[in-house]
Amino acid sequence: MSKSVNNAQVLADLKIMDAAGYEVSQAVKFGADIVTILGVSEDASIKSAIEEAHNNGKELLVDMIAVQNLKQRATELDEMGADYIAVHTGYDLQAKGASPLESLRTVKSVISNSKIAVAGGSKPDTIKTVAAEKPDLIIVGGGIANVDDPKAAAKQCRDIVYLYSYFF
Repeated sequence: MSKSVNNAQVLADLKIMDAAGYEVSQAVKFGADIVTILGVSEDASIKSAIEEAHNNGKELLVDMIAVQNLKQRATELDEMGADYIAVHTGYDLQAKGASPLESLRTVKSVISNSKIAVAGGSKPDTIKTVAAEKPDLIIVGGGIANVDDPKAAAKQCRDIVYLYSYFF
């Protein structure tokens, strides 16, 4: 039996690279509120995705995984009208000890319009340091999906983020 979650937003993590306007239109058609595109995509694709999302009253999140010059690309994306710019430390870099915190600080320092999101490495024992940076959105994947008790891990993460959102 599945349960409905009232007022939940749906993020379609498509990581679009091409045919962006069409891909966003399809995600929106099937209920997405926020759609992702990769920051390494062509500017034309990103602009098309932003336009399609905004024409439908939805948002576009640009995933910065594998972007080499974060400051430059974040500035460009902010000017293009991206709703979210998401720093993302992938699993392979996490395995080598990388964290998204420095990237988060770098992107926050250059954007003025977009919201900031962070993905990669957030889990109950690390989310406190991420939440302390006050991103607009924290994406927790493996920190919930790859544990014995996902419900408990999700609750721990939510409680920590709530605490930092309201008291620090």
